[in-house]
Amino acid sequence: MEKLTLTETPTCACGSVSVAVDGRALSMLLCSCRDCRKATGTGHSGFVIMRRDDVTVSGETRHFTKIANSGSEISRHFCPICGTPVYGVTARSPALILLPVGLFTEPDWFVPTQAIFSRSHLVWDALPEGIAQYETYRPGAEG
Repeated sequence: MEKLTLTETPTCACGSVSVAVDGRALSMLLCSCRDCRKATGTGHSGFVIMRRDDVTVSGETRHFTKIANSGSEISRHFCPICGTPVYGVTARSPALILLPVGLFTEPDWFVPTQAIFSRSHLVWDALPEGIAQYETYRPGAEG
């Protein structure tokens, strides 16, 4: 599958934070870990992974950092005014950035290829039919 190139500048709900994106989507996935569920208030999160160099964040963000299931630190950045999740970064993959798909205005381009942390997936939360599911991370993937 050819990599998708994104050129967009989504904003948080109040418009205080913008995220200029100009580059290739490296991966698109869903995550059902408990942390993602709490961060989104839903049964799973959907995000696109990009190179940090292809993303410019403008405006003040706050963040929450904790140890993820991988053992690496993950920092989730959000708008301090409206609370919109803006991006995430991990100490394990500092050159990458995780962008929540809900940040984008019209994310019709989003086609997740895998669902991670299916061990904590909720039965009422429907996933796309036929999507690859992994108990934790895809074998060989950075977490």
